[in-house]
Amino acid sequence: MIYTVTLNPAIDYVVEVPELVTERVNRTAKETLYPGGKGINVSILLAHLGIESRALGFAAGFTGEEIVRMVEEAGCSPDFIRLKEGLSRINVKIQSGGDTEINAQGPEISKEAISLLYQRLLGLHKNDILVLAGSVPSSMPGDVYEKMLSVLQGKEVLSVVDATGELLKNVLKYRPFLIKPNHHELGELFGVTLTDPEEIRKYAGKLQQMGARNVLVSMGGDGAVFLCESGKFFFRRPPKGEVKNTVGSGDSMVAGFLAGYLTEHSMEKAFLKGIAAGSASAFSPWLASGAEVERLYQDLLRE
Repeated sequence: MIYTVTLNPAIDYVVEVPELVTERVNRTAKETLYPGGKGINVSILLAHLGIESRALGFAAGFTGEEIVRMVEEAGCSPDFIRLKEGLSRINVKIQSGGDTEINAQGPEISKEAISLLYQRLLGLHKNDILVLAGSVPSSMPGDVYEKMLSVLQGKEVLSVVDATGELLKNVLKYRPFLIKPNHHELGELFGVTLTDPEEIRKYAGKLQQMGARNVLVSMGGDGAVFLCESGKFFFRRPPKGEVKNTVGSGDSMVAGFLAGYLTEHSMEKAFLKGIAAGSASAFSPWLASGAEVERLYQDLLRE
């Protein structure tokens, strides 16, 4: 079973405004609501690919109930801890030529609620997969990802971490199965600017030396690189297409990789399915359908 964790989920309220002007009333041309959060995105894309997962996290108030409903509607199995106070976030995404985002803080998460999450994790078994994705809310301790992985030590659970900075660096000692920084985030870890695949390979290798087993690095429109724990290195450019939305494309890459790993039993094919999923979501208004991912995946296999 795959478990995803979203510590601070949200309702993403996406509005299209023909011309955004401050200090006046602006009227929308289109409005859409989506469940938001990196772990949730991974679970939904997995569902689109026919892979079951369980979405863990926290939900508060009527907005939390709506997030749970939307996640269920998307074909996932939510297992959120209900908080007694506060409201889950509503994030506003304004599309008007460029993208402007207003992200809310989210509810206070108590020590008791965090303990309940750790108890959920104790139910994981050998070869289960745990996906930790996104930032940690300010109301939670900054080492919460480390503590989650320490709870799982000895259980032979495969962990996947999509995080940045110290949050990522500090979990490497637990030998995560897969980490997925983008090339900017990888460069920031070492104080360098990375654009060349061979340079990215070098620094991905440093993360392996620090504990990561497999390193998947997204490069946006330039493709992705993958350094496998076997030592094999892969680089592929993305399929061609019109980019409509980049939100969730990195999460889709994680989901595609896991789907490929579980169904194809090949690291290279998992990598290609990850690229296909990330690209398909970038070419879609929201997260891609399974058919869209499969079409791009087959194109990549034929290249």
